[in-house]
Amino acid sequence: MVESRYTHVSIVAADLEESVDFYRSVFGMEPIRTPAFDERAQWLGCGDLQLHIVENDADPPEFNHHALHVDEFEEVFRALREHESVEIEPLPNVDTGFVDGEPPVYVLPSGAVQLYIRDPAGNMVEVNAPDADTLDATVVTNLIERTDVDPPGPGEEPAPIYVED
Repeated sequence: MVESRYTHVSIVAADLEESVDFYRSVFGMEPIRTPAFDERAQWLGCGDLQLHIVENDADPPEFNHHALHVDEFEEVFRALREHESVEIEPLPNVDTGFVDGEPPVYVLPSGAVQLYIRDPAGNMVEVNAPDADTLDATVVTNLIERTDVDPPGPGEEPAPIYVED
């Protein structure tokens, strides 16, 4: 049987320095050695994987996204709210929005949380943390249950974003 796993995700950037600064300042990613391509690019370390940022004129995909686990959700949440070039991306199929100016943070039946944003180049990023119950409610004040996800049936476990090895 073939064993597969991701090594990296590649995204487009309109301004390489702006995108690199965003992923460094918000998510703590650090630049790593990057080949000298014809297009300007920078690779960033992201846990055991890599994020490859390539500067070119392509439009970012509308729906495709990459998802990042963060171990300090409140810290990232604050940084995203303060970053001028970030757009919060509410889910169109969930009946909610900004409550008292606070962006929606979605809770899955498994208890994991999701926040959808657009980075400075317009790439969609899903920010995840494993347990809504551990979040500081004074920081993350707009937790919204995902009404578009059916809860598991009797005796079934919810589908997890996080899978244990």
